[in-house]
Amino acid sequence: MPKIKMKNPIVELQGDEMTRIIWDYIKEILLVPFVDLNLETYDLSLVNRDETEDKITVAAANAIKRHKVGVKCATITSTPARQKEYKLKALTPSPNAVIRAILDGTVFRTPVIVKGIKPFIPSWTSPITLARHAYGDVYKSVETLVPDGAKAELVITAPDGATARKTIHEFKGGGIVMSMHNTDASITSFARACFKYAVSEKRALIFGAKDTISKTYDGRFRTIFQDIFDNEYKGEFERLGITYEYNLIDDVVARVIRSNGGFIWACKNYDGDVMSDMVATVYGSLAMMTSVLVSPDGCFEFEAAHGTVTRHYYKHLKGEETSTNSIATLFAWTGALAKRGELDGTPELCDFAAKLERAAVAAIEGGIMTGDLVPMFSKEGVSPCKVSTREFLEVAAGKLLGKPSGNFF
Repeated sequence: MPKIKMKNPIVELQGDEMTRIIWDYIKEILLVPFVDLNLETYDLSLVNRDETEDKITVAAANAIKRHKVGVKCATITSTPARQKEYKLKALTPSPNAVIRAILDGTVFRTPVIVKGIKPFIPSWTSPITLARHAYGDVYKSVETLVPDGAKAELVITAPDGATARKTIHEFKGGGIVMSMHNTDASITSFARACFKYAVSEKRALIFGAKDTISKTYDGRFRTIFQDIFDNEYKGEFERLGITYEYNLIDDVVARVIRSNGGFIWACKNYDGDVMSDMVATVYGSLAMMTSVLVSPDGCFEFEAAHGTVTRHYYKHLKGEETSTNSIATLFAWTGALAKRGELDGTPELCDFAAKLERAAVAAIEGGIMTGDLVPMFSKEGVSPCKVSTREFLEVAAGKLLGKPSGNFF
């Protein structure tokens, strides 16, 4: 069969460690044989980001703005320990945070539902999509150590030079201080993205923050969300029979745990970072969570919601067999291919992406899976079989080609 053609490029953002190995396997086994890939590639590995003083990350984000679709492999965020391990010149910021700030998007994360993988919370019978604000808060914070006896102040200088000062704390003994910020424009983009997504999915939207404590900061989020809903989306929500509501984040957490799922949960940046991992784990595995960054001007960056699987990478370097779940990385590719096909008017690309997703899910539902899923799998008449990282992708390729048992047997 002739390979499927791509009209415009996808921006490929290469990453680190075990996910970089999986990345290459997916291209070799599941993409190159079927698609004439048109990629604009940027190496976002930790070493290359260090060598380019992180200019490569900025270039990659701007490429996504040009081409509208990107797909990203998981990357290492540098730490002092990583700096020593990789002999880095300096610590660079989180590449995800850099890209999210440039695109000013919202991250939507949704679990992949597979028959036989039951949620740890039995009532979660429908997927929960977590919408994470992708700008500001601790990810753009300024922080410092404070010496004994120092006074920390928040100083705001207006355009006309006038200043306002607030005392943060007068220290008796050493300590630490951190500032955070956000912008009305970014919060507005976040709110609109959440409402648009809820309308497109025809699902209820819940937003939670802590405006009882953070009356100004979190209160600004609540006000902007409510104003946009009342003035732009209330009628459409009512027409579709879906709802929007704001609650305190702790109340939302309690309600989510008792729910049946099936809604969109909007979170501020840090809350979304933490809660998306919780939601993914309840549904089965961090490696079973899709993630897409959507910008206000129509850019899409697909990625896995998990890290670089360092422990498995060290085993791989020793020549040991690994059984690493590739679903989230695979679905990042299928999401990007489907979006590229949608934007370019190439339905055959969209169809291929959908078939590839079904093939991967069919492999698991047929009992062939990586080791992380085996303890969670329970399906009448099917015994789970653990396979290696590469074997699973080969089985998925077999399913894609219509072989009942893939290539495993």
